[in-house]
Amino acid sequence: MVLEENGNVVSKRVCVIGAGPSGLVAARELRKEGHDVVVLEQKPDIGGQWLYDPNVEDEDPLGNPTRAQKVHSSIYANLRVFSPREIMGFTDFPFIPTKDGGGDSRRYPGHGEVLRYLRDFCERFGIRDMIRFNSKVEYVGMVNYTESGDVVVHEDLKWIVRSAIEEKQGVHNKVDQKAAAPVVAEEVFDAVVVASGHYSQPWLPTIKGMDVWKRKQMHSHVYRVPHPFKNEVVVIVGNSLSGQDISMALTSVAKEIHLSVKDLNVTEGLSKLISKHENLYLHPVVESMHEDGRVSFIDGGSIIADTIIYATG
Repeated sequence: MVLEENGNVVSKRVCVIGAGPSGLVAARELRKEGHDVVVLEQKPDIGGQWLYDPNVEDEDPLGNPTRAQKVHSSIYANLRVFSPREIMGFTDFPFIPTKDGGGDSRRYPGHGEVLRYLRDFCERFGIRDMIRFNSKVEYVGMVNYTESGDVVVHEDLKWIVRSAIEEKQGVHNKVDQKAAAPVVAEEVFDAVVVASGHYSQPWLPTIKGMDVWKRKQMHSHVYRVPHPFKNEVVVIVGNSLSGQDISMALTSVAKEIHLSVKDLNVTEGLSKLISKHENLYLHPVVESMHEDGRVSFIDGGSIIADTIIYATG
């Protein structure tokens, strides 16, 4: 809370950008301290990265930053959490299985269980009524006081937030389901909390020949399920969590999976997993790509691939 010199509580108008885990907690704590809170969320529901979106057909496969993204979650269908649920929950709202036995009670549950938990958190603390969905923030800036020439002390500075509110039309008829022209709103707040995360914009490496390689290239941001890669030769660039996860998922459908890593001295656990799959191969860093579909590695080896997936963060 904010106290004046006389001890009175001052309620501030605060904008929270994003209704993922951090935004939800920030909103709850700010309201608990007596502030007037508005949460702006560009998607139609809470969850942030945990709001799974299977519809990636219209998304740029490489996440070109010059094109507007429609899909902001990088969650794929078979993703499970990498940390035990005991350390993922909020201090006063443990992430425990439901009492009725529903949901995913595993210690390392699937992504849907995390979304259920966040929805339960919203319900328990009445957070949803603070959220404006389908509201994309386009601009945040300080109010311009220079025109008046007045001297403004730091405590009185305010922020302008411009958001575009999208409303869907024809929700009962898929043919007519298109967005109306966004309604643009400008509001003034005493403070702004940026809780929009930094995992929605894919990062790509720079590899010689990427621009001339004619076959399919995509970032793991738009990977969802393994079946589109049936009988393909797939190169996966990147050996972090998503790279390993996707590699294992593809072993049941792809002809070959070639995992490119920075260091061939992988963990004992990964080495054992690779040894269990005859169609999964480990390679060093990709050196170059060629028009005929060839992918060359820095050790001199090469393969002809159908698809390259960049699991590079």
